[in-house]
Amino acid sequence: MLITNDFEVDHSLERVWAFFGDIPQVAKCLPGTELNEELGPDHYGGGVIIGLGPVKLEFDGEAKILERNDSDNTMKIDASGAEKKGRGQAAMMVNADLKGTAKGTNVTVSMDLQLSGAAAQYGRGLVGDVTAVLLNDFATNAEARLDAIAAGRDPDSVQAVASAPSGFAIGIQAAKMAFLRVFRRFFLPYDPAAV
Repeated sequence: MLITNDFEVDHSLERVWAFFGDIPQVAKCLPGTELNEELGPDHYGGGVIIGLGPVKLEFDGEAKILERNDSDNTMKIDASGAEKKGRGQAAMMVNADLKGTAKGTNVTVSMDLQLSGAAAQYGRGLVGDVTAVLLNDFATNAEARLDAIAAGRDPDSVQAVASAPSGFAIGIQAAKMAFLRVFRRFFLPYDPAAV
């Protein structure tokens, strides 16, 4: 499943690229994620906790930078993990592409996510919607951490933002997104330009 999100931050391309070079710090921007073990050069271990409705999935895993291109500010990261209770596995290839803009930096993140086990049973739509909610939180948290760095403050002193305090609430937000998508598809006039 391919999920793409882009956002703009009011910081220079150089500053944002340096920030993205610190993968454990970038991971802290995604709610429920922490990479706290260095396994080798550009290779980290840690975990992810994801709430999908009443079910909480906890993954132990690792992330490794496969490619880092300073000339065009692109990065490819391979991440994978196994659910702690043996209820599935996740593998994700992440591509980040940074471009300077008149206002700051545009960040495009695409994730090719493969799930097996319990998480895969929720279906492509719900998992995609939950991931979209988490990526919006990621963008907000990245901006806040970059602001702290620019102000000379410790980025770990910034309170991380999460759209919802619980997995259930994130599931509700994702269900709302799915409902709006279905509503648009069936009740709004067809617009070929929107496809």
